[in-house]
Order: sequence, then C-alpha cells, then structure tokens
Amino acid sequence: MKPILWAKDLQKRYVIHSKGKGPLGALRRQTRVVEALKGVSFSLESGELVGYIGPNGAGKSTTVKILSGILTPDGGQCQVMDRTPWKSRVAHVANIGVVFGQKTQLWWDLPVGDSLRLLRDIYRVPEARYKRMLDELVGRLDLESLMDVPVRQLSLGQRMRCELAGSLIHEPKLLFLDEPTIGLDAVTKLNVRDFIREINRDKGVTVILTTHDMDDIEALCSRVLLIGDGRLLLDGPLDALRQGQDERVLTAELERAADQTLGERLPLLDCQAQGHRVVLRFQQETLSAAQVIDYLNRNYGVKDVTVEHLPIEQVIARLYGRIGHGEVG
Repeated sequence: MKPILWAKDLQKRYVIHSKGKGPLGALRRQTRVVEALKGVSFSLESGELVGYIGPNGAGKSTTVKILSGILTPDGGQCQVMDRTPWKSRVAHVANIGVVFGQKTQLWWDLPVGDSLRLLRDIYRVPEARYKRMLDELVGRLDLESLMDVPVRQLSLGQRMRCELAGSLIHEPKLLFLDEPTIGLDAVTKLNVRDFIREINRDKGVTVILTTHDMDDIEALCSRVLLIGDGRLLLDGPLDALRQGQDERVLTAELERAADQTLGERLPLLDCQAQGHRVVLRFQQETLSAAQVIDYLNRNYGVKDVTVEHLPIEQVIARLYGRIGHGEVG
C-alpha cells in the first residue's frame, strides 16, 4: 500500500541571535545555529494513529510544521498525499487539519459559529456538505450551547473542542494534533481522547499526535515515533518502548504493617513501605511477581495487590538519559 505521507532525511536549522555580555553587549550580537532536525525519516499508511513523542526541543513541532507546509526544511524530502507541502500549500491544506494546543485557528472576538462559517468559506466547502459536517461535529463534540459564544469567552476545554471542529469542518484525510489535551481537565481530556479515536476508526482519518501526556499515547496509539535531539530514535509499536525494560512495580495493601527489613530480604530494586502499604520495584528475570506475593502473604498477609509495568513516562525518561550519554543514536 502506498503511504499517505513519507519523509526522508528532513533537516532544519535555526539561527539564534543573542546579545553579548557586558555593558556593550547589545552592540556585540552573537549568533549560533541550532539543528532542530538532523535527518528524520519515516512514513505513514492511510488510517494510522501514530504518537510522535520526545522531550521539549526534540523537533516534534518543527516536523509537524514542515509536514503541514508552514516551514520549509533546509534539507531532505517529503510528500504528503503526493504533494510537497511547502510547494503546494493551497492544495495541500485542503486535505489536512491542524490543531496546535496553545494556538487558535478561530477568530478571538467572533462567536464560534461565525468562525466555523469563515473556515467553510476559506476551504470552499459546499453548503450541503458543510451543514452535514457541522451537524455531526456539533453533536459529537457537544457544541450546541457554544455556537453563539465569542471564542475569547470559552474555557480551555470548550475552545479545544471548537478547535477540533474547525480542523475537521472540511473533512481532511490527515490530522495533525500538537498537544491537543494540554491543560484540560480529566473529563474533557477523556472526551477529546474518545473523539480522536472515533474519527480515526469511523472515518479513517490518519492522525499524527504529538503530546507529553503518556496516557494519551497509551490510550490511542498502536505505533510511536520517538524523537530526541533532532533524530528519530525509535519507530515501532508501543511495546517496543518497553523492550529491555522488564521491571515490574508491585503495590500491596497488607494485613500487618511491613517492618524495616522487608527491602533486605528480597532482591528488590526499590522498596517503599509506609504502614500497611508497600510499593516494590523488581526485575522480572530475577524475581517473579508470584514469588513476591507469596513472600508478602506468608509474612504480612495480603489484602490487595496490583502488578504493573514500569510507567511509560519512566521508560521514556530512561531513553532520554541514554540519548544524553550517547547510547542511542
């Protein structure tokens, strides 16, 4: 199957100007070059929902801006639906949607309904098609009560739902979501997450999701792209992040309070005991969960227990640490 998007050896450099030191520093401007992308390559099949993750400054937003036609790379190639984004911007944007969590595509002083109608005119959406899509989006995102409200009066959660509607009003085939759940409360975040899953599953919209919220990644994405220091470090299923990470975290509620020697009696990586509650971290290859539970039950009695993988945030943080020491490249 032909990919909907491919990028090969994308490179982008930024020239940063700053003033020099001392009282005459403003007259001694200093210049440095920051390499935001150092040869990033990947491709996406139609209908995929991919998580694009990495630390601040890794190159995520730069990649999205190149793929959406906002930036021109300094090197490399890419095609999105058989077009070069920055060379065919008008035709390109007709088939993509973009949501930047900290920026708006809506008009600040206009009611939401007027903003959506302006987007209809910009994208030249036929009236019948616009009305059908608007009715669907208003229903699925619960926007009925917001249509006459100026954008500046919306809460963050309300605005984000309206931003999603604006990005989809022209029925794009590809959707870029850059931190779409940033700052949202738990309920709104779950609703936005469900909506993203639905448009991907029911409409076949291809989605690239950049986020620092690993719950979003685990809930939505079967594939992840991990970028660090401008280089793509991993491209594969979510489980690939955990390869070589066979640690487990066991949390138990005990019948009798644990004593101070618990951490010395088992080959644990970490032991945190507070009264009747213990959190133990251990290596699966040297100690099984069944052995730990059996030991706790014999010595303290177990009322409740859960066993989990190491949290994905910690796995990724370790990968970042390896990046910093040059162990991944």
